[in-house]
Amino acid sequence: MLDSLDAAIDALLARIGGPLHVGAPLGLGKPHRLLNALYARVERDPSRRLHLYTALSLDPPGKGKGLEARFLGPFVQRHFGDDFPRLAYVQALKRNALPPHIEVEEFYMQSGAMLGSAQAQQHYASLNYTHVARALGDRGVNAIVQKVARSADGMRLSLSCNTDLTFDAIDAIVARGLPRPLLVAEVDPGLPWLGGSAAVDADFFDIVVSPPGPHPKLFGLPRQPVNDADYAIGFHASTLVLDGGTLQIGIGALADALCHALVLRHTDNAEYRRVLRALLNTGADDPALGPFAEGLYGCSEMINEGFRRLVEVGVIRRKVVDDVELMQRVDAGRASDDDLARLEREGEYLHGAFYLGSPDFYQWLRTLPEDVCRGIGMKRVSAVNELYGGNEALERLQRRRARFFNSCMIATVLGAAISDGLEDGRVVSGVGGQYNFVAMAHALPDARSALMLRATREAGGRLTSNIVWNYGHTTIPRHLRDFYITEYGIADVRGLSDGDCIAAMAAVADARFQSGLLDTARRHGKLRDGVAVPEEAAGNTPEHLRTALAPFRTAGSLPDYPLGSDFTTVEQRLVKALGWLKTGTATRSGKVRAVLAALTAGRCDDAEALGRMQLAEPRGLGERIEARLVGLALKRTA
Repeated sequence: MLDSLDAAIDALLARIGGPLHVGAPLGLGKPHRLLNALYARVERDPSRRLHLYTALSLDPPGKGKGLEARFLGPFVQRHFGDDFPRLAYVQALKRNALPPHIEVEEFYMQSGAMLGSAQAQQHYASLNYTHVARALGDRGVNAIVQKVARSADGMRLSLSCNTDLTFDAIDAIVARGLPRPLLVAEVDPGLPWLGGSAAVDADFFDIVVSPPGPHPKLFGLPRQPVNDADYAIGFHASTLVLDGGTLQIGIGALADALCHALVLRHTDNAEYRRVLRALLNTGADDPALGPFAEGLYGCSEMINEGFRRLVEVGVIRRKVVDDVELMQRVDAGRASDDDLARLEREGEYLHGAFYLGSPDFYQWLRTLPEDVCRGIGMKRVSAVNELYGGNEALERLQRRRARFFNSCMIATVLGAAISDGLEDGRVVSGVGGQYNFVAMAHALPDARSALMLRATREAGGRLTSNIVWNYGHTTIPRHLRDFYITEYGIADVRGLSDGDCIAAMAAVADARFQSGLLDTARRHGKLRDGVAVPEEAAGNTPEHLRTALAPFRTAGSLPDYPLGSDFTTVEQRLVKALGWLKTGTATRSGKVRAVLAALTAGRCDDAEALGRMQLAEPRGLGERIEARLVGLALKRTA
């Protein structure tokens, strides 16, 4: 056990004589301090080439400018800490300043963070999550570095947050006749301990370093507010979930809304159904949408905040074991008392390949009672994201009635999805596991895939539809089309003809874009004359949605932060106000109107909010205008 990062780098460089081909986990499991020490050493020595293979290199928000800086500065300092080790290679990538002898290849990027980096864009690898281990073998990775947790006696280490690729990558590398990669662990005392298949003997790693404190905080994802459109999408999606089934979800406000809907369905079913009726959802009176009697089994590449809440209220509780014959008896209703006792004793209710969330989420994992924690199994991504290549018969039994929920940015009326990139070729994020889950939904007899998206987006003061005729990039091809969900309903397009698919997709589009979509389809001979959207779809407008959900917002059934917030109460008010202001000032004319309205609106009486923005006593014309703009936004969003 080493206690110096420099000593760990010395040992790594001594063991590997030539070019360094280093793999590092995505997200939380990336050892920032160790990687920064390696980067600093290699940066000074052009004779040592470094190829880093990784994904989701997490970087806290920058300081921003103007009002954004006034809000973000104190929040970033409090949430991430002054000593958070920003990845040196990420800062270089953002400046297109990586030295020639260092190359970073990622298969998934922090959303939107690298759109302006030519170096990052050129070295992006478009891979399904389950194909990454194979690619690491092809690239001859000779070292893997990873953040780990350590047991109290120091004899065991836990891969904890990232069991996803390490084991699969080692197997893939060795299968090519290459030496087992050098394994280097950085111990983080703040990382939650998870046992089971996540735990290994300490000598599994060749080098273990435990740097002295103080230890920086774990990267916490700030939880975002959930708006009316997000809630509508989440409630529509929740009607597809079957009791006794399997659940996979992504991350973000849409997933948070879905989880809240499932929680409400289980804990206050009457209110849940009232929301569905307000949304004109046909499932509002479906007897199958009662509370969860059997519960769900969670099987998702990423375990996040939503799963925490679903476990807490008892929605996620259906257990599985790795025993085909026992699972067959359970599935057939022939399980004995001994079977059920073993299922309760040994079963796991939640499987994931990595986890990421808020500081509250990490604290939940740290403090789980042992019997509850034992029900969480961290697995290889090959075991979670696919059926083939492992124990397919077992996984089919475990993943009964599966519902796979993911988000996309854009969908075409012919059923293709755009989730990871732009039509100019630039990558926003990555494919990740989305294709895996969509394909699995078609491979399992009673499974479905649902892609969720907001019907419109606004940028630069211009409103556009997220349901389009065609797009110059595709993540999910149209032949894998299944459920699409917007705030205006569910389009079930699996197996439909093109004409019927177009009609169904137009029916969940914003009313302002429906006729244009249908006219384009007719012009190209894909839709017969006379086809129109249903009468109720003519009401697909934000105003109608806002009116429908307003009573539930007022009553507190649909809170802004259903899974908790990382913002203070005053910051929550400011997030809403600054969001309104950003939209309203996206154009030059909007800025002029906002300034004029602010100057004539009178002073703001929210002294706490102005104080938080360092505008309680503005100095100079610029600060006085900023104070008035914030005051106007607070009034409009109160």
